[in-house]
Amino acid sequence: MASLGRTTRLFVSLAGLAVLATACSAQSDGDASARQKPSAGRTDSASPEDKAERSASPKRSAADPAASRDLLEGTRSGDADAIRSAIKRGADLETRDSNRRTPLLLAATGDHVEAAEVLVEAGADPDALDQQHDTPWLVTGVTGSAAMARTLAKADPDYTIVNRYGGTSLIPAGEHGHVDYIREVTTNPDIDVDVNHVNNLGWTALLEAVILGDGGEDHQESVKLLLDGGADRSIADKSGKTALEHAEEHGYDEIARLLRK
Repeated sequence: MASLGRTTRLFVSLAGLAVLATACSAQSDGDASARQKPSAGRTDSASPEDKAERSASPKRSAADPAASRDLLEGTRSGDADAIRSAIKRGADLETRDSNRRTPLLLAATGDHVEAAEVLVEAGADPDALDQQHDTPWLVTGVTGSAAMARTLAKADPDYTIVNRYGGTSLIPAGEHGHVDYIREVTTNPDIDVDVNHVNNLGWTALLEAVILGDGGEDHQESVKLLLDGGADRSIADKSGKTALEHAEEHGYDEIARLLRK
């Protein structure tokens, strides 16, 4: 009987250990499940600002070299469709040719207005300088394109940047007698070029229109537009001569008459 009692007590002890082991296993599984599965109320720990930034800022990939080369070629020829295609393929808007000219500068140089419109809309820089210190905007004063001036004005260029001679876009426009361009620049409220800026030679746009002009109708109209736009006729060059004195010296009677008014 004593042996039977010991057997019974042993059986009870073993059964108790089995129950305890089962309970511990269940508790362990429950803890692991809680760690792996978020509760119904759990949310992303990132702040609302971080989430908004992640959703608003798409990942940017590196520029495609082949597309960038095609972009330069497209702007040289003024092919707006080729430009759109190159941009979609990942072209670098500010890629440079051997003279450090950007696509927008090439478009401005060739007076490819539609091409420039596409580039401006895509965010091209109107102030990118090439190796001879020209920007897309500065080039418009040489080409005299009023349409290009209107297009680039939408990109909000820096009108205070000067060319290698220290001049603004109006000064070469005065030299060449670009009537439509001077009218656009001096009357468009979105364009702010200093009409009385003096370059490294000591000339304003008015002085240059007289000194380097031919006295013909285009230069006469250019002088009139510059005066209407606020050009100061009293500004003299480095030798002390005013635009009127230069006009009289060259025999430009009509321009001299305008300057005497």
